Amino acid sequence: MIGQYILLALGFAAWAASLVFIFKPRWWAAPLAWLALLLLHLSYYIGVHTDTFIFWGIAAALAAGMTYLRPNVDDATLSASKLYIAVSAIAGCLLGMLLGARMMVLGVIVGAFIGLMAFTRTPAGRPLRLAYSDFLYYFCAKCLPVIVTVAIDGIAIEGFIL
Repeated sequence: MIGQYILLALGFAAWAASLVFIFKPRWWAAPLAWLALLLLHLSYYIGVHTDTFIFWGIAAALAAGMTYLRPNVDDATLSASKLYIAVSAIAGCLLGMLLGARMMVLGVIVGAFIGLMAFTRTPAGRPLRLAYSDFLYYFCAKCLPVIVTVAIDGIAIEGFIL
């Protein structure tokens, strides 16, 4: 019984840490979110299907690899873009939850895209409007780790709601 509470507390700590790390360019945000989901599942407070663990575990590993292997860029530009992308992805996640569990992931993707589009309208984001391939590369490199992390965190929240 006490072990369940410890797993629950560790799961919440990992969940909160993963949300903090999406605002910073850290590669461990997505694996930390997956670990939080696992700890919360092991505490028996939420139930997650095995296929969900496998899918999001692979997605978290890919997102961590993309973040870890990306080239070094200007930290000020990266922080500004992460702020736009992360806040709008979280907003999309919450709005998607209002529409249903299946719409949550779509809400995260649309929210991250809107955040990136809003960032391209700022002076720091103007270079991203030049070519489609640059925009697509930037979307995959910067938005995909945030999308995976916020989606996993959203699944954990839905586990408590449903």
